[in-house]
Amino acid sequence: MALFVIADLHLSSDGTKSMEKFGSRWADYMQRLQKNWKAVVRPEDTVIIPGDISWSLKLEDSLEDFRFLNALPGKKLIGKGNHDFWWSTASKMKAFFAENELDTIDILYNNAYDMGNCIICGARGWFVEESQQHTVGTVDYNRIVNREIIRLRMSLDEAVKLRGETDKPIIPFFHFPPVWCDFVCREIVDVLKEYNIKTCYHGHIHGMYGVGQKTQFEGIDFIICAADHLLFTPLPVFI
Repeated sequence: MALFVIADLHLSSDGTKSMEKFGSRWADYMQRLQKNWKAVVRPEDTVIIPGDISWSLKLEDSLEDFRFLNALPGKKLIGKGNHDFWWSTASKMKAFFAENELDTIDILYNNAYDMGNCIICGARGWFVEESQQHTVGTVDYNRIVNREIIRLRMSLDEAVKLRGETDKPIIPFFHFPPVWCDFVCREIVDVLKEYNIKTCYHGHIHGMYGVGQKTQFEGIDFIICAADHLLFTPLPVFI
């Protein structure tokens, strides 16, 4: 079994919210994603998708996007992104998946899984570069970060329990980057260092294709896995 990652699919099966207006790299992106995914992922593999999965606003409206995803090879573990407005409680989403026979999809969010040679966990995180936040009104960034730290610790604590006495590496998957260019979310980085994390993955960033895929900061590798950076091909997780 192999482990892959790809974030920011921005699925729009009905074409009402296509990403193609964001540049030529997004041309025919769903068709390219389908072709490239099938070329590298086998049914026994697992693909982690750290957020921005569907443009739908409601869970019930996302069905065709999830049917598209479910039909692709492998198990999918999905996280929450800033555009996943359809996201609901874990119980409601699991019920939705079961009712619609979406049997290859599960949730990676504030929890962890033992993948055999590593432990994976997931949290949304937060990109607190205020100049990049197109929010309306006053936003309490400290409150948001504190909430995300609580959720990250939940995820990491579950990973530590699953690891037990083994030396399996713990790999967190975020939607937002803890480190990107000159931006550092100090609070999240400090938690990662506390748990001795050496590698994590994130999405969210689009268009900045001249920046390297991996950023090293204070002994941690931060690897971008946004779909357009990967040319819509799932990336093997480096262990």
